Amino acid sequence: MEAKPSLFSPFRLGGLELKNRMVMAPMTRSRALEGNVPNPLATTYYVQRASAGLLITEATQVSRQGVGYIRTPGIHSPEQVRGWKTLTDAVHAAGGIIYAQLWHVGRMSHPEFQGGARPVAPSAIAADGTVFTSQGMTPLVTPRALDTSELPDVVAQFRRAAENAKAAGFDGVELHGANGYLLDQFLRDGSNHRTDAYGGSIANRARLPLEVTEAVVDVWGAGRVGYKLSPTFSMFSMSDSTPVETFTYFTRKLNELGIGYLHVTESLPSESVPVKARISPLLREAFKGAFIVNGGYDARAGQEALERGEADLVAYGVPFLANPDLPERYKRGGPFNEPDRATFYSGEEKGYTDYPALR
Repeated sequence: MEAKPSLFSPFRLGGLELKNRMVMAPMTRSRALEGNVPNPLATTYYVQRASAGLLITEATQVSRQGVGYIRTPGIHSPEQVRGWKTLTDAVHAAGGIIYAQLWHVGRMSHPEFQGGARPVAPSAIAADGTVFTSQGMTPLVTPRALDTSELPDVVAQFRRAAENAKAAGFDGVELHGANGYLLDQFLRDGSNHRTDAYGGSIANRARLPLEVTEAVVDVWGAGRVGYKLSPTFSMFSMSDSTPVETFTYFTRKLNELGIGYLHVTESLPSESVPVKARISPLLREAFKGAFIVNGGYDARAGQEALERGEADLVAYGVPFLANPDLPERYKRGGPFNEPDRATFYSGEEKGYTDYPALR
């Protein structure tokens, strides 16, 4: 009789042997140096958490055009690539496996980051909300709609970033198609009002994200590419009129490309999120590769998701942020460090590399 999967059992992903099924979710920490170069402190931060089965980096800009927040790292300059290479070498020496999350924010930017120009998006539709600039929290502006002729360059930005991630020694890459950023903006009809071949029908809205995925698969091979979705994310004016149809169609297309995993962020069932309102179970059925769930899981909920076949891997964000040795703590049942929310996006080593490990 086959043993039930466990958070602590190994898993094979893209030819890599993960030592457990716990994934450290990508988390923006806003501590990069001048030029959006990874901070040497980031090496310590990721090495401390190398007991995760898989580490996924904080969102990492594919180009200058893709920048949307201060002090977030990029992977589009030689200095950035060198910084990441130092980090991946150290993670590998500590026995870790690490993927880079590739990111273009689209309309979630500000002219400060664009040399005074407006951010780009599928359509000239502003999102509600603010972005953190050198002047503090600043309202988002109405973006400029990308011309059809510019879209091949967007694909090229992701391709170059994928090539740079390989040069930097990563084990694979994850495409950030969630949380209201550029790829998500193209996919959903609340943010995409285009009338060309990249707007209108679900197939047209999915065209650019799929072209990006194909380009990255061409660099890495399908097994080393993941894709992140957030089908019920509604911040920053994100919406879709037929989310079940949109996301199941897109998931089937990703499945045809044979990518290594699908990473889906969606809240656990609750009074405010009934089971019938969740989309991730439908995506689990549609996707044939490894499936990662994310969205408020603890050790018990993660283990139950694995046993019920709802996921192959479970991603943890804040628990990993505050507990660098989270797998061991889950094995022992605690104790757990309290996360310092005031230092999530600032503080240098404070709230970053100073959380204690078990003794």
